[in-house]
Amino acid sequence: MRYRSLLLAAASLTAFSATAHAQTAPADDTNVEELVITGTRTAGRTRLDSLAPVDVITAKTLQQRGSTELATALAATVPSINFPRPSNTDGTDSVRPAVLRGQGPDQTLVLVNGTRRHATALVNLNGSVGRGSAAVDLNAIPSVALERIEVLRDGAAAQYGSDAIAGVINLRLREASSGGGVTVTTGKYFTSFDGLQTGQKQKRRDGLTKTVSGWQGLKLGSDGFLTLSAEYVDRDFTNRSDTDTRVTPQRVTSRFGDPEVEQVSFYANAGKPLGETWEAYGWYGYQQRDAEASATYRLPTDASQNIPSVYPNGYLPLITTNTEDVTAAVGLRGELAGFKIDTNFVYGKNDLDFGVKNTINPSYGPTSPTSFQAGGLTYDQLVFGLDASREFDVGLAGPLNVAFGVEARREGYKINAGEVASYARGTVSPSLAFGSRGFTGFTPSNAIDVDRDAVGVYLDLEGKLTEKLTGSAAIRYEDYSDFGTNTSWKLSGRYDFTDAFAIRGAASTGFRAPSLQQQYFTSTSILYINQNVGGVTTAVPFETGTYPSVSAVGRALGGKPLEAEKSENYSLGFVYHKGPFELTVDAYQIKVDNRIVLTETLTGSATAAAGTNARVIFDLLSPAGASAGRFFTNGVDTNTRGVDIVARYRITDEQAGNFDLTAAANVNDFKVNRTPSTTVLPTPVSLFARQATLRFEEGTPRTKVSLQGDWSKGPWGATLRTTFYGDVLAPGTAADGSGDWHTDTTGLVDLEARYRFGQHTTVSVGADNLFDQYPAQVPPNLNTSGGNPFSSFSPFGFNGRFAYARLAVSW
Repeated sequence: MRYRSLLLAAASLTAFSATAHAQTAPADDTNVEELVITGTRTAGRTRLDSLAPVDVITAKTLQQRGSTELATALAATVPSINFPRPSNTDGTDSVRPAVLRGQGPDQTLVLVNGTRRHATALVNLNGSVGRGSAAVDLNAIPSVALERIEVLRDGAAAQYGSDAIAGVINLRLREASSGGGVTVTTGKYFTSFDGLQTGQKQKRRDGLTKTVSGWQGLKLGSDGFLTLSAEYVDRDFTNRSDTDTRVTPQRVTSRFGDPEVEQVSFYANAGKPLGETWEAYGWYGYQQRDAEASATYRLPTDASQNIPSVYPNGYLPLITTNTEDVTAAVGLRGELAGFKIDTNFVYGKNDLDFGVKNTINPSYGPTSPTSFQAGGLTYDQLVFGLDASREFDVGLAGPLNVAFGVEARREGYKINAGEVASYARGTVSPSLAFGSRGFTGFTPSNAIDVDRDAVGVYLDLEGKLTEKLTGSAAIRYEDYSDFGTNTSWKLSGRYDFTDAFAIRGAASTGFRAPSLQQQYFTSTSILYINQNVGGVTTAVPFETGTYPSVSAVGRALGGKPLEAEKSENYSLGFVYHKGPFELTVDAYQIKVDNRIVLTETLTGSATAAAGTNARVIFDLLSPAGASAGRFFTNGVDTNTRGVDIVARYRITDEQAGNFDLTAAANVNDFKVNRTPSTTVLPTPVSLFARQATLRFEEGTPRTKVSLQGDWSKGPWGATLRTTFYGDVLAPGTAADGSGDWHTDTTGLVDLEARYRFGQHTTVSVGADNLFDQYPAQVPPNLNTSGGNPFSSFSPFGFNGRFAYARLAVSW
């Protein structure tokens, strides 16, 4: 079925192309260009005459699929972006990170209307893509609030500052003084997969999702605008766990899939001219997301996890993540002494509160609470920006655009402790591990309240050196109050051989400052680590501490003050466009030194012989109330080489209709060249070992190809998309690779059909993953509980076919 679906999709796209090609010549309006502002400070630059590759995704494109998540739609449109859907990873189930060109989620800078967006307070700690990072939550912004998205696929730290190592995602808010619309989307998974535990087919009908969104443009006075957008999402959980053969009667005991989510979002964007040359602008955004995911099932017979009188059939802990995200901005732009001036203040805050229910703290005995408030995280950011630009005639083939500016930023980070029973060890069974099962609360010793300041200044030059050669140069200096300074530069060029063909390239340096989350996050929790017990690999619970690298414990384990990551970016490509056809090919290399990573968990033992690693670690950690520890450190060097290819052909035919055909691909080869070790132990130990290295190198697909055809004729329309995902490795803990497995190369087909009633009402029906494809399952010997039958590293998740319907009304 997998190969039949791939062939059908490819044949359908080819049929679209062949049908249209046989008709009349395209109309003149097929060559309409989009102006871009990301990656350049020169006005009037278009997507195809830019000096670096920029993808432009419109609001209409985001809506032509079943999922209403921004990050999911973005990953389906841009092959160099991946958005896995991990499960059983605590808060990462609800706040999932996206990656660009295989780099870390925090190595892509996210902007809103050209200004820096705040990151999430969450640190990804568990075994998922982006482990150790604190990235921007793209799903905190509803797609209904956006006019379009620009994705700059090139290093841009010299232009925009920290984090822009892989590139930049610029979210442009909708600007309208009239019009509006309401969209209602509902869908559900209709899927089945082969159960490997019992050999029985597992049929699922779950994940019912209801989304209501709308926007309204209003006049602000006689010449301004106020655009209001809102969205409500109600999504049931999905479950792809297999039958648990350990229990009697055999049944599904776990929950592995997407969390249950209820979410409300609101955005307001406004602009108001002040005289002939100045304009005031601003926006406000708010989202409240309540999510509920699961931890692993606890057996009724496990005395370290369960009190049989409370849960005679065992229990499945549920982790709640309540997220509040707020952003607000005010700005003023206009002209002064011939310079275009833009100045603004932007504030953002991300607040997460954790809870756990349907659980227990066994050390409290039968009277233990069964639900807990586990504490929370808060990150906030205040940014002041001032940008100025002006064109000068300096005798070149065209004017030289000179841009300069300053950005001042204040960041804060807090950890709040949970209720006592969520982290304490009770007196009824003091020999048991402490805290609530499923998610251990933050302790008072974990609580922090820290902040820092940063100031950056830049100079950016761009102009036509000759009639055919365009060049740009940028330099940026940053000063951070906590780690020091950095200077980055970038040189870009483009040579237009003809109106149709040009080559372009760039070389740059970049950096990513250590985040406050990486510098100061601390927690003490129960972590299950595979150990060799009597010749059998067994998951053993350890009271594990995650420590700041400069804390007493962190330093004792080998930690040092974190430094900035440094990068070197090189790109070379070409652009060809003639009439309705366009082709861009861009090769790149990204070298990152001194990457910040979360170390391996160093485990100790009170019974180990004196002078051994295990005993030394135990002696270091026991005063802190832990038997295992980890921390953030620099020391991983990586090198990435790849190529992005995007081809597009647009056709207008009176008989067959309008066709927009796109083929895009990303090939990405990621290598780890150096890893850190600790020398403070009697025997040196790698701090970034085999499993972590392979997650970096093979945790995202090496190849991703997208074929899409959009067709419209009169009131009818359709979208057919096929996405091919390369194989991904899910590495196990065994040094010989016996615990590894592969997701296999897989192709997904999405199909949507639309009909417009009159001028304002459109009904759409479709299916994402039409042919119900899944990644390869985890071998039964590696998944004895049936709880985790698929890898969280699957680049397209593991939910199967999603059928949906959508009603859109505009005015």
